[in-house]
Amino acid sequence: MARRYDPDRRQRIIDAAIRVVGEKGLTGLSHRSAAAEADVPLGSTTYHFKTLDELMVAALRQASEGFAKVVASRGGLEDPRPDLAAELAGCLGEWLAGDRTGVELEYELYLAALRRPALRPVAAEWADDVARQIARHTDPVTARALVALMDGICLQVLLTGVPYDEGYAREVLARMIPRAR
Repeated sequence: MARRYDPDRRQRIIDAAIRVVGEKGLTGLSHRSAAAEADVPLGSTTYHFKTLDELMVAALRQASEGFAKVVASRGGLEDPRPDLAAELAGCLGEWLAGDRTGVELEYELYLAALRRPALRPVAAEWADDVARQIARHTDPVTARALVALMDGICLQVLLTGVPYDEGYAREVLARMIPRAR
């Protein structure tokens, strides 16, 4: 029997893994659950992703694009002299107001790196990329601190159910940004 050419199968498996995690959490993700959701044979998942960690890495890499897309679509960090606190607070607000399931999924996969070392480099890539964009407007140490603060704000909104307060976020972010001399 000839092998069926299916160039999109790997991507369908990643998309299915993201849906499984969104519906059942990380504990519900397995090669079998991803295969069932993608409507592909189990062997296809293990062919493309030898381990569950490999599948999670691919899912995290794709899921973590959400915030980056918001930053890119707003374009404020491309301005040479943005109101950095306002722009970052606006990015957070737009992201958190979007697809809540997607944001929760992004954080669930991001936090999975605590227990799954294979996910740590991908989680670090996200933080490093955001910090690099911010560092064009401030020093690298402040940029990393701003990323950490933004993470904390997002976690509080996601975990407590308290609505995002853009004014509060702008104010606390501004307190961390050194004033020009």
